[in-house]
Amino acid sequence: MTFSKYANDWLNQRTDLAERTTELYRHVLASTSVGPWHVTLAGLSPTTIRLWHAKISKDHPATASKSYRLLSSIMRAAVAEGFIATSPCKVEGAGAEHAAERPIATVDEVELLSRAMPEHLRIVVQLATWCQLRRGEILGLRRMDVDLKRGEIQIFQSRTFGMDGKQILKLPKSNAGRRTISVPPTVMNELIRHLESFTAPIRNPW
Repeated sequence: MTFSKYANDWLNQRTDLAERTTELYRHVLASTSVGPWHVTLAGLSPTTIRLWHAKISKDHPATASKSYRLLSSIMRAAVAEGFIATSPCKVEGAGAEHAAERPIATVDEVELLSRAMPEHLRIVVQLATWCQLRRGEILGLRRMDVDLKRGEIQIFQSRTFGMDGKQILKLPKSNAGRRTISVPPTVMNELIRHLESFTAPIRNPW
């Protein structure tokens, strides 16, 4: 069996994966940078994997790490199912990502960024900075999730988009993800102005 066929079969059976994750894995497997996956499972030697990883990690280290982790997971499954005796993924540390430390914006920089945004998007900067909301959580917010009396936001869902532009709504992965956020008074004032200016006055999803 070729790696390509086995990998696609493996992915089709992973019903536990989120839709966006499955889409990402398919993209990685379809990418020409992934490697010579037309060969058989047994034909993927440690040397083949090492050379492939070295080639793409030189210019795209993050892509190389993500692709290697996916490859390693697939090959472990192949071992468990008896298609191969041992995994050829033996490049030490190949799946680890070493991202550079990200700078932290100052209060003044946050304010400048907020002012530079189109008026209907300024609240996004405030919510991301002072309420620590993720991109998907902000996109998933509805008017009904905002409690103006208590000054709180309830996180019930996140909203992302597939590579084809299709909207994907997801529930939090854990109970910790479904939570209530206390909004600072200054941010709540901005949020109230945003709701009055850019959203419908009724309690509908958008």
